[in-house]
Amino acid sequence: MARIAIGGFLHETHCFVPMRTDYAYYARGGEMPPLARGHEIIERTAGSSFGMSGFLGVMGDRHDLVPLIWGHAGAGGYVTDEAFERIVGELVGGLSAAMPVDAVYLDLHGAMCSETFEDAESEILRRVRACVGPDVPVVISLDYHANIGPETAALTDGMAIYLTYPHIDRQHTGARSARILQRVLDRGQPTHRAFHKLPFLLPLNFQCTLVEPTKGVVEASVAGETGDVLDLCYAAGFPPSDLHWCGPAVVAHGYDADAVDRAALRLRDMLLEREPRFAEELLDPDEAVTRAMTIATSASRPVVIADTQDNPGCGGTCDTTGMLAALVRQDARDAAMCVMCDPEAAAAAHAAGVGARITIDLGGKHPLPGVEPFHGEFEVVRLTDGRFTTSGKSIPGRRIDLGPTALLRIGGIEVVTASHRMQAFDQDIFRHIGVEPSTRKILVLKSTCHFRADFEPIAEAVLIAVAPGAHIVDAAAYPFRHLREGVRLAPMGPPFRRTG
Repeated sequence: MARIAIGGFLHETHCFVPMRTDYAYYARGGEMPPLARGHEIIERTAGSSFGMSGFLGVMGDRHDLVPLIWGHAGAGGYVTDEAFERIVGELVGGLSAAMPVDAVYLDLHGAMCSETFEDAESEILRRVRACVGPDVPVVISLDYHANIGPETAALTDGMAIYLTYPHIDRQHTGARSARILQRVLDRGQPTHRAFHKLPFLLPLNFQCTLVEPTKGVVEASVAGETGDVLDLCYAAGFPPSDLHWCGPAVVAHGYDADAVDRAALRLRDMLLEREPRFAEELLDPDEAVTRAMTIATSASRPVVIADTQDNPGCGGTCDTTGMLAALVRQDARDAAMCVMCDPEAAAAAHAAGVGARITIDLGGKHPLPGVEPFHGEFEVVRLTDGRFTTSGKSIPGRRIDLGPTALLRIGGIEVVTASHRMQAFDQDIFRHIGVEPSTRKILVLKSTCHFRADFEPIAEAVLIAVAPGAHIVDAAAYPFRHLREGVRLAPMGPPFRRTG
């Protein structure tokens, strides 16, 4: 039986939004569980849909696990130095006190940027490695959107990355990490690593693993983990993170240099060959609404519109109003939208009560180009405390707390208005407030791809709308400071050139 230290610190950082991700955000929880220490980690993640959940499911009874600290915040702006140093300091301090250990497992994201460290995961791993030394195996799980650099590959002895987007295998990835670590414990640390960075950024809209060209890439990564190849990983990257190593990468660990290099090169070359095929139709707000209304006239199922540039899962503010304004302009009927994050509007609705009519400025609370509050009179249809448990395919079994939440109606449009941000992962966001999404003609979801797991099965059609927001699809619009020169800003797109 091995003594294994476990912990995690996760964040997907959008470096071009005005807000910061602070310690209080981790401590409070909401969309994610509150910051957990010691046995709280097991209580809050076991049986749920996190990397840590799957790791515990495999390793819980086989080894002596030493839980340190685990924190997971929803995507947003830079992690503050205070949050980073407090959480990482506690992680490494607990690890030091727990020594000696036989191995370390870390549940990480891979696209975290702090105010000081542009590649925050590499800094976490550097400190962990400095604590345990070179001979203690360190295995990690990462999000599919990780921006992996060579240090992350060099400082680890194995990794597993989500194979799906929408992410329906978070816990399964943790389980894969556990099996990788068990193999390392049985055979020893890998003797070779391979790392390749792709020369282009890949917008999240083009990263879906349900379809080609990515589907085949992921399948090839799984097929390549044989023999002396311990792991063969593909990460698609997260373009709004401003760091040198932003973008897709291939990483492999193993016990034979030739086998590891061949596997990694095959996967890299496959991605290069498929670069021109990464594409998806994008519509402006009014075009998306009018097309949805046309389809809905003869459809028996709802038409889904993704409000992709206000996806809070990518760091969006979750309060832009471009799609709401288009729905109102086009006089859409039997439409429902989620989630609009506006704690002031939710509080006003709770104060007024069900059945009241309130005139408010909804959303648009952040200074983003092209975004302004939507002024109008709304009927308060229903009120909740924002607490529910998800049951959909993307994040099953997660306990959610959106704070005071209201269902507001204007014309033929209902808007789920919450006090905390949350991506439209799951139909239970609607159902907890009395809206059955399958009965609506049009559903507008603040999401990019995750919605597909739970909403696409009930959809007549899926449309992608590009309304003003913080998660800009076109990476050329971002004022990168750290991105490496020459990387293409989109598949087959222009190369990045630093100015000034």
